[in-house]
Amino acid sequence: METDALKRARTDHPVHVLVAQRWSPCAFSDEPVAREDLRALFEAARWAPSSYNEQPWSYVVATREDPEGFGRLLSCLVEGNQAWARYAPVLALGIVTRTFERNGKPNKAAEHDLGLAAGNLLLEATARGLYVHQMIGILPERARELYAIPERAEALTGLALGRLGDPARLPDRLGVRDRTARERKPLRAFVFGARFGQPSELL
Repeated sequence: METDALKRARTDHPVHVLVAQRWSPCAFSDEPVAREDLRALFEAARWAPSSYNEQPWSYVVATREDPEGFGRLLSCLVEGNQAWARYAPVLALGIVTRTFERNGKPNKAAEHDLGLAAGNLLLEATARGLYVHQMIGILPERARELYAIPERAEALTGLALGRLGDPARLPDRLGVRDRTARERKPLRAFVFGARFGQPSELL
């Protein structure tokens, strides 16, 4: 698709094609996602690395095939995200457990490890021609109430996933976002050597 070509990362150094192709649209097709694809995405998340192999991530998932369940999960997103995410065929919440099961102590790597699981999920989705848009704009306490999330855990992110849709159906600001080439900081802005802020000599 034309949008895909526009959104493909213009990297300064060669990377795997899946890394270059992955991006987060706001416009989704309402085409359902096959169950086997969904299972594969969460299987990929399952095999992410984690501190002490704790695997401190959980997901709540809903599809448009279950309107009541989908509406319940949609209500856990902030209003601005509901406006476009309502058209995605699948929504999910990424939940992090902040204490170790093994000893009840705080797990300082928990959010990091949820992010690793999300990274695996995103690349598996990209390999299958699917797209994922992650959101921090959610209502964690509403999610806790609706899904009986225990105190040691918290809904941290929302995910909309499916196939690419037409950005023309989006409000102007979001449509422009979906049709604009992506940009990133250069390596020199975040890979340091002798001290923080000083670019590494490896670059």
